Amino acid sequence: MGIKNAAKKTKLVKKGRLTKWAPVWAVLKKFGKGKRVHPSAITRHRRSWRRTKLHIKPRKQKKSHLG
Repeated sequence: MGIKNAAKKTKLVKKGRLTKWAPVWAVLKKFGKGKRVHPSAITRHRRSWRRTKLHIKPRKQKKSHLG
């Protein structure tokens, strides 16, 4: 038995990887040792499945009335 909705899961995994914070070394490199900045300040994508939707479309299904 496979995953129920594999395509949707792979899209969610990919979007989840894009939402990670920047590594600590990147913050230190950009702002310096003395500056205390949150790693989310320099990340490109800020997404949350609660706040903003990912707009993943449902897969196309065959119309039952066509036979």
